[in-house]
Amino acid sequence: MHDSISSARSWESAPTDSSTDHSRLPLLTDGGSVPNKDGHHGAASALKEAEVSDPAVLYDRVQDAVDEVLVGNEDVIEGLTIALLTRGHVLLEGVPGVAKTTIANAFSRALGVEYTRIQMTPDVLPTDITGTHVYRDATGQFELRKGPLFGNVVLADEINRATPKTQSALLEAMEERQVTIEGETLALPAPFCLIATQNPIEVEGTFELPAAQRDRFALKYVVDLPDRDTESAIIQQFDSEPELDPDDVEAVVTAADVLATRLTVSEVHVAEPIVEYILDIVHETRANDRIEHGGSPRASLVFLTAAKARAAIHGRAYVLPDDVKALAKPVLSHRIVRNTDARMTNRSTTTILDGLVDSLAVPDADIDYSPDGE
Repeated sequence: MHDSISSARSWESAPTDSSTDHSRLPLLTDGGSVPNKDGHHGAASALKEAEVSDPAVLYDRVQDAVDEVLVGNEDVIEGLTIALLTRGHVLLEGVPGVAKTTIANAFSRALGVEYTRIQMTPDVLPTDITGTHVYRDATGQFELRKGPLFGNVVLADEINRATPKTQSALLEAMEERQVTIEGETLALPAPFCLIATQNPIEVEGTFELPAAQRDRFALKYVVDLPDRDTESAIIQQFDSEPELDPDDVEAVVTAADVLATRLTVSEVHVAEPIVEYILDIVHETRANDRIEHGGSPRASLVFLTAAKARAAIHGRAYVLPDDVKALAKPVLSHRIVRNTDARMTNRSTTTILDGLVDSLAVPDADIDYSPDGE
């Protein structure tokens, strides 16, 4: 689908022990442990097993695999790929029946990684998701039973139905890539990506995510109802293959491929005008007269890394202004807080962000944003 990446760098092969900067491995691997084909653990050895290190190749493979069972929502799959390649997490919002869970499941199957699902309800306890020690009569000893957080792609379904205490148990996992069980700190597997869903139309029996936790999600996507043509395609696919489900998605990449691809993304070039454009947008959210609380410095950093990943999966070794514009709503929509006037006049977050971005000057499209252009 994409041409080869246009860059002076050679991104054809995965890093080897001699080409890998070992000091950066904790950043690239979530601090977790990855088994290689021989069953030995270690980030460097896992990277040697990678067959894919080109982000565009990885994205195309995953998108094509997911398309076998899912119609539409290409932008969401793009966002999930961006988050995975930048150690981020994603919040999916949509009414029931728009395939939020199917998207997460199919995405993880295409990656060939471990997928776990947590159905959030008010009676779910923190130990239900992190794990606990259980007593074994046969051995007379306590044994660690890891919870569903010990997966590569973890779906927290209907996260706003969990109590604040349980929601807060996710914070350590999301930020530190580790959990603490009865005083023992355990690293989560790498890669690790949390996908949370929430239903915006029901408020009874729900607990709104606090701002601190919303800010932990790199990106937010609204899974909309399909248009007529897309829904027609869904019906036709179901009619011809009623048994088709995410379990039928073929694993087309591996965890080692994801880690190797992260190395490539980290090398994407960001020109100074692009950095200034990111800062313009984030700082405007703090000055806008319809926004009470704007984006934090974390939003700026997410903008930067996500733009690099988007450029890479679209076959470029440098970021364009279009990458930044495309990510404005996913990066900021869950971070900004509208003021009373905006809420009273029913001005949506999306409308405010659209107007904000449109009001700012876009860097010149004729500029050469590649490393050779500076």
